[in-house]
Amino acid sequence: METESVLHPSFLVPVGHVEPVPRRIRGVIDGRTVFDTRRALYVWEWQAYPQFSIPVRDLVDGVLDDEGFTERHGAGTAHRHTLSVGENSRPGAAWVWGKDAPAPLRDTVRFEWAAIDHWFEEDEPVFVHPRSPYSRVDAVRSSSSVRVEVEGVVLADAPSCVKLFETGLPTRYYLDRAHVDWTRLRGSDTVSHCPYKGTTSGYWSFDGEAAAHEDIVWAYDFPTIHANRIAGLAAFYNERVDLYVDGEPLPKPGVSAP
Repeated sequence: METESVLHPSFLVPVGHVEPVPRRIRGVIDGRTVFDTRRALYVWEWQAYPQFSIPVRDLVDGVLDDEGFTERHGAGTAHRHTLSVGENSRPGAAWVWGKDAPAPLRDTVRFEWAAIDHWFEEDEPVFVHPRSPYSRVDAVRSSSSVRVEVEGVVLADAPSCVKLFETGLPTRYYLDRAHVDWTRLRGSDTVSHCPYKGTTSGYWSFDGEAAAHEDIVWAYDFPTIHANRIAGLAAFYNERVDLYVDGEPLPKPGVSAP
């Protein structure tokens, strides 16, 4: 049996790995700089992507108060802290690494991403989570034809595409909107964010005779510069549709082909 999972590179960085961040990292709450450092570290608490760990000495504004709770966080034990910035208090916002963590992490703090209003790498905003230095996102024009079906209904039939290769994920096939049957689709209010590609401009669903297939296609009208070739194109979830590339059915990710 062949599965889609073997058709793309997997994540290779082990949990607990630590590397220096060669970029200035800043965090802002209510317009006040909480930390500003050129000594941040990447720490992999899980394989897919790292977190930033910030030297405590590089806190600019804000006070950390130990909540007396510890938890294992991949690289070691961490102590949960409340972050107070002026009159703004954010419980559970910070984790200070314990003595069993790798030596470089000692005296550093890992902030919950959502607890910081704005993150910056140099002067560029960062969304969702840090971008891994070991991940690539490549958008490549291709003459491969792509047909998309759901419940036997053809939703798209394109003579070419842009293939988006993202480390650890299935290849995504972005199609010119002219080759999508929009009369079969309905718009959705769903919005998603990606640190590599940006913020989606739309999601669409398909109401089949057997079931409603929610949010099976999306688009980025204004992607990041790293993925500018997908601007204005539409992609379908491989996992939720029947996708044919150059006339051959594509195995669904994680599902064995018959």
